[in-house]
Amino acid sequence: MPLEEGVFELLIGGFSVVMGIAILTLLLLWLQKKNNSSAYVWTLLHLILFSVAVYFFLKAISFDYEHVMASEENSFQIGVAGIIWTFSMFCLIIGIFKFSNSGKVITS
Repeated sequence: MPLEEGVFELLIGGFSVVMGIAILTLLLLWLQKKNNSSAYVWTLLHLILFSVAVYFFLKAISFDYEHVMASEENSFQIGVAGIIWTFSMFCLIIGIFKFSNSGKVITS
C-alpha cells in the first residue's frame, strides 16, 4: 500500500514511543509492587508479542510492489501478524485474570 513520504517513519516512531512508555510503566509498577509477578509477566509478554505483530504488519504494508509474488508475500505477512496478535491477546486476557484474582481474600 503506497503511503505519503514520511508516514511510515511516523508510524514506526509513534508506535515505538507509545510502546516504550507502556513497557517502562509496566516494569516500574512491577518493581514497585513485588507481588503478583505472573500477571506482570503475562502483560509484558502481551506487549512484546503485540510489538512483533506490528512489525510483521508494517513489513507487509511497506513491501516492494514490483516483486513478482508481492500479493502472496503481503498476505503471508498479514497472516503471521494476525496469528501473533491473537497470541498476544490471549496473554493479555490471562494477565487480566491474574490481576483480578490478586485482590481477592479467601476466607473460610
